[in-house]
Parts: sequence; structure tokens; C-alpha cells
Amino acid sequence: MARGAVFVIAMLQLLLVNDLTVGPRWLAPAIELIMLIPLSIATAWTQVRVRSATADHHWEAIRNYRLWIRRTAILLTAVVSLINCFALLQLVRRLLEGHGGSAQTLLVDALNIWVTNVIIFALWYWSTDRGGPPTCGLTKRAEADFLFPQMTLSDRELDNWIPGFVDYLFLAFTNATAFSPTDTLPLSARAKLLMMTEAMISLLTVALVAARAVNILA
Repeated sequence: MARGAVFVIAMLQLLLVNDLTVGPRWLAPAIELIMLIPLSIATAWTQVRVRSATADHHWEAIRNYRLWIRRTAILLTAVVSLINCFALLQLVRRLLEGHGGSAQTLLVDALNIWVTNVIIFALWYWSTDRGGPPTCGLTKRAEADFLFPQMTLSDRELDNWIPGFVDYLFLAFTNATAFSPTDTLPLSARAKLLMMTEAMISLLTVALVAARAVNILA
């Protein structure tokens, strides 16, 4: 699902109405998809290796490949984050200069940037919590960065519960709408910093860009 999320981000960037991207409109999505393709191939290849692994050196090689995959995924997420922040800053700059486009296009682009921001931070939460998915089953999981409701229940069936990408997407969505934790609490410093950054970007998008567009409509 995470790879599908990156594809959705690329499509959203193509749908920006105003010229807010880095270079030509196709450049940012092309960079993201070019980075995503080898990452997807490496992930699929590693999954095949897991099924045939029998010796310790097999698992050691898989562990190294997964750590490389995690670093590449974090780099891809960072690139996507910078591109979306650039689009937001460009839109804010044009608004302040009085060249932001029509009210309708401002609303569309503000919504586009906001949705992209939610998906990006879902990827950040997913790739950093407990060392990220690549460490699952291969190394001792790190301490949790987030406290999900399922982790507080005494049901034995939930003792080994691990959050999936949808859980992080819900976390990112609620943080972007409420500008604060809801049912899931940040535990580590990096989780708090990530949530603060997402809320700040979301607040800027909603309060400044969308509000200005509504004023133009009025």
C-alpha cells in the first residue's frame, strides 16, 4: 500500500492547476516514479528470497537488503516532502504577491497539497515507527514511537498486534484535521516532531491558502 501511496502522490502533483512544481509539471512525478520502480523491484525480490532462505547467511543478506530498502524509502519520502513543501511555498508566495490564480483553482490546489501532505506523513510514520517495516521479523523491534489504542487492550489476540499502513494513514489524517493527537499518542521525540511538522503544514494550507480563496469567492 505504501508504494501505491507514492503513485497517488505523483498523480496528485500532475493534477495541480497552477504552475507550482519544480521545473516542468511532469518532472517531480517522474523523479518519484523512477525512484519507486527499483524500490518495488527490490522489495519483491527480497520477498522471494525470504521464502527460500534456510541458512543464517541467507537471513543476513535479506536483513542487509531490507535496511537498504528502508533507507531508500526514507530518501524517497524526503524528496516527496520537499516537493510538496515547495508547491505550498510557491502558492503562498503567489498569494502574497496577488498572483495566485482564480479562487476556484486556489481551492483545488490547496486541497491537493493538503491531501498530499496527509499521505506523505503517513509514509513518514510508517517508515520510522519501531524501526520501520523492513526490520519486522529480522531484528528485535525498537521501542514504539506511537501508542495505538490496540496496544492498550488486554486481549491476548492483540498482544502481537502491529499497525499497518492504513493505521498510519488514519493517524496522519486525524492529525492534519485536528492539529493534535486524537486516539493515537506520540511517544518518542521524533514522533512528536513529525506530528508538529504535519500539523504546521496543514494549518498553513487551511488557514492561509484556503481562507484567502474563500475571501475571494465572497
